[in-house]
Amino acid sequence: MYNRAANMALTIFDLDNTLIAGDSDYLWGEFLVKKQIVDRVWHQERNDRFYRDYENGALNIKEWLEFQLKPLVDNKTEELFALRNEFITTTIKPLILTKALAEIKKHADNTILIITATNDFITRPIADLLGIKNLLATEFEFKGGKYTGKIIGAPTYQDGKVARLNLWLQDKNLDLGESFFYSDSHNDIPLLSLVTYPIAVDPDPKLRNYAKQHDWQIISLR
Repeated sequence: MYNRAANMALTIFDLDNTLIAGDSDYLWGEFLVKKQIVDRVWHQERNDRFYRDYENGALNIKEWLEFQLKPLVDNKTEELFALRNEFITTTIKPLILTKALAEIKKHADNTILIITATNDFITRPIADLLGIKNLLATEFEFKGGKYTGKIIGAPTYQDGKVARLNLWLQDKNLDLGESFFYSDSHNDIPLLSLVTYPIAVDPDPKLRNYAKQHDWQIISLR
């Protein structure tokens, strides 16, 4: 029944480990370490810890965002954009999944949206690379040509994805009456539970078990 994509109104994709074979947020941290933009030991330890917490569903979102914002606040904007361009070219492009591109194409007649907990500094160019204009990501304030260290609105994480999506749907005059959501993470169960067709993509163990219990479709794009 999932081959009726052309008739569906809304298709939502998670990004990390769903459309790309990796976590862009974590990889950005490793890239900053490699480029010696941040202290190797301090940053690597925290990057690893926050990623483990995310996998376990125990991420302290406030601390994580402060960690993500620090390099953006501490460095010049033009240098950040140059680093980001290099990161997208060297790290992200090779991780784009061919099967994911085919899945996006299958839904080409729908409204397509990426919704991700990862911040918009990292994910906006990735969404552009995938040809998807609609993006809901944790939004970092950019004012006067620099990042301020503040976030705008609710982080798009766990229930925050649902809250941000509901606002977006109201603005676009859309609903979830006929909708897909593709995700790999148990952190997205709140949103997966709301759509018409929840799809677990190469799911983590918690999501795999939940999907089996609720008879959700499970696929691999690897």
